[in-house]
Amino acid sequence: MKKFILPGLILALALTGTLRGLSENALETETKEHRDARMEWWREAKFGMFIHWGVYSVPAGFYHDKPVPGIGEWIMNRGKIPCAEYQDFAKQFDPEKFDANAWVAVAKNAGMKYIVITSKHHDGFAMFDSQASDWNIVQRTPFHRDPLKELAAACKKAGIKLGFYYSQAQDWNNGGAASGGKWDPAQTHDMDDYIDKIAVPQVREILSHYGQFPAVLWWDTPNNMNSNRAAKLYQVVKELRPNIIMNNRLGGGFRGDTETPEQKIPAKGFPGRDWETCMTLNDTWGFKKDDNHWKSTQTLLFNLIDIASKGGNYLLNVGPTSEGLIPDPSIERLAEVGKWMKVNGEAIYGTHATVFGSELGGTVTTKDGYGNNTQVSAANDWRCTTKPGIIYIHVFHWPANGQLELPGLQSRVKKAWLLADPDHTHLKVHATATGVTLDLPATAPDPIASVIRINIGDKVAKVLPAIMPAK
Repeated sequence: MKKFILPGLILALALTGTLRGLSENALETETKEHRDARMEWWREAKFGMFIHWGVYSVPAGFYHDKPVPGIGEWIMNRGKIPCAEYQDFAKQFDPEKFDANAWVAVAKNAGMKYIVITSKHHDGFAMFDSQASDWNIVQRTPFHRDPLKELAAACKKAGIKLGFYYSQAQDWNNGGAASGGKWDPAQTHDMDDYIDKIAVPQVREILSHYGQFPAVLWWDTPNNMNSNRAAKLYQVVKELRPNIIMNNRLGGGFRGDTETPEQKIPAKGFPGRDWETCMTLNDTWGFKKDDNHWKSTQTLLFNLIDIASKGGNYLLNVGPTSEGLIPDPSIERLAEVGKWMKVNGEAIYGTHATVFGSELGGTVTTKDGYGNNTQVSAANDWRCTTKPGIIYIHVFHWPANGQLELPGLQSRVKKAWLLADPDHTHLKVHATATGVTLDLPATAPDPIASVIRINIGDKVAKVLPAIMPAK
């Protein structure tokens, strides 16, 4: 792929405060064919694992034996823990039970195709051997190993893509920004000095030392990131990894490749943009020992299907312990998702958004982390994903009358069968004045979501405009 723009020009334009125009123009120099080729693996993947892991797993949500409100990885900020005191936690961070191959196996068995791990979160602790700051796992902990190298090797062996999260702006120990303001005199540093001496060199390190990875660079919270600061980081990335996929959180006006809704699924997705919902399995990203509010397998599968039906990816988080273990409830639920994916994965991987719209009404009852019933919006109790010439219908509530109506579908149905049926027994199809009706077996093959594959005579399904969502 051609370089987007000359390094000197990108920096000069950024210094005039025009990175927004620059990033847009830079992306415009990439042809649609190049962009499609660069994004192809990510669009095919649909399902990935987010990993939040660091020193914050040692206090695990508690400071001086008292719980600190909020998510676990923010404990230094929320508890206003002085830098020197927080850095002492690194002496207890010795994840002897960490096994990169085991982590990758959990992701692969769940049907996940990529992993994104925190190389550095807002506490500034580098989970790699950094020469820019000794506040890192190799130099400050008894572990003395670089887990990112081990993960990179395990991912390569398993055929899983690996990406790195990097907190480019907030850094509570190295002089970066701090949400809500700084609380320790030791944090008094110049932001530009931090960008030049920590952020830029560390981004160069994580882009240079891990072979074919990272495939994704996941920025976060662009506090105080003006166009000049963002341009310095953008320049390094385009110099070293011009084909990498970046999200939209760098700051300075840079849009990135992907939108990143957090803990929610947008009603209509992001038409015309690649997007990815990131979400926790319980309530927190980093490990917090009192957080047992685990989402049910039913909820996780509904979310995965709902996101795919709107054209997005699902980045589902695990928060390992300070020992290096993914919590058992996470492993159990991901294994259950994996069983479903082994049968129905073709209706997720490489699919496109529904042709029926996303506002057809109806509800699906799921269980939340407390075991309570929750109502989740669903289109006529089903969702749709597509491929050229194929429609997949994910049915959450099996119709009591044995018939499933697909309103507005005008394409000729060649054949239809349940993915769970190894014999591909054809379902009876009835064309009606308002769409298509399928005759279904009396019992759903899956208690959560049963998938019907429908082969049609058109590359893109023809649906009556009347049932498409309002603009």
